Amino acid sequence: MIDEVTAVRPRLAPFVGAGCGSFDPASLHVVGVLQGEGVGTEVVPAALELLDVLRAHTARKFDVRQGGPIGFPAKALHGESLSGEVIEFVANIFQKKGALFCGPGGERFVYDLRRKFDLFCKFTPLEPLPELRRAGVLRPEIVASASIVAVRENLGGVYQGEWTTRLDDDGSTTATHTFNYNDRVVRRILKVALALAASRRKRLHVVLKPGGIPSISKLWRDCAEEMAGEYCVALFEQEIDNAVYQLIANPEQFDVILSPNMFGDVLADCGSLLLASRGLSYSGNFNERGFAVYQTGHGAARDISGSDVVNPIGQILSLGMMLHESFNWPEADRLLRQAIRLTLRQGLCTRDIAMPDCQVLGTRAFASKVKENLSAALTDRKI
Repeated sequence: MIDEVTAVRPRLAPFVGAGCGSFDPASLHVVGVLQGEGVGTEVVPAALELLDVLRAHTARKFDVRQGGPIGFPAKALHGESLSGEVIEFVANIFQKKGALFCGPGGERFVYDLRRKFDLFCKFTPLEPLPELRRAGVLRPEIVASASIVAVRENLGGVYQGEWTTRLDDDGSTTATHTFNYNDRVVRRILKVALALAASRRKRLHVVLKPGGIPSISKLWRDCAEEMAGEYCVALFEQEIDNAVYQLIANPEQFDVILSPNMFGDVLADCGSLLLASRGLSYSGNFNERGFAVYQTGHGAARDISGSDVVNPIGQILSLGMMLHESFNWPEADRLLRQAIRLTLRQGLCTRDIAMPDCQVLGTRAFASKVKENLSAALTDRKI
């Protein structure tokens, strides 16, 4: 039987736009690296060591470039979490048809980066590794039924709104936040999600909140119902609170999940319970021209930064996603997954996914074992 977790899978990026499917493997592979803050300074270098192993066994040529600080360190230096220096760095990477490999950055960094480069579509695969079905808090049979791609709209909604704070005459403080969606934004992301669902199990769940956000929910529903017939996809609507519950209680019902910005954030973090830990979550953000940013879903985790306990798997999987999607190198993605799974089968894990009879390793030691297994798989071999 084919192992779906490590089989060569169809790419997601071409569903976003024609520019996302056109990379020539003979071209120079330009990778822009932003290590970020917190645990990013631990997991990003660990993943890049695996890229070095892959580079030693291929004729493909890479140009890996390091960018400046992001998030809170950038704000302390430049007054903003996405500085002009980093904007120029990223623009140069994209101009050379490269991709951005990114660690966590706090404050407004990710939202501003998405808006600046029109990264309207975020894919978050929720594909549990079989070796970790007993590692999380959910029953193994529930986890085993999950094979989901969450699609998130990045450029509208509450995260991209406008806000003010004022001091009222009575001495109280009023905070105001306004946001919107228009049908062009909604239709653009629906086109991606419907085409993706049509290529999979032909089921699309659109997550809304009609009672709480009536006008925006109606806009999304009307657009979805109008467009679904073109793709022969079964369309389902779920309210966000029920969707969070159903994602954990019965993930088998889901194939592709489409969400507005904030709802997508909530669902992706909740969905990491299916993976056993937020340390395994990862995603890619795309625009129609082929620009893409790859990152984990766990954030800076400053409370454990520097203690050598963070799980590097999510960052490694985001590396695989970058190689697969932006550089059309699915074999590299598959080999990284196989090396991770072999390491887990050897009874080695990090603290967050500890299981009975498992030897708990720190970040560096676990990544080193994955590197050792990847190197062994590539002995006397070119890919």
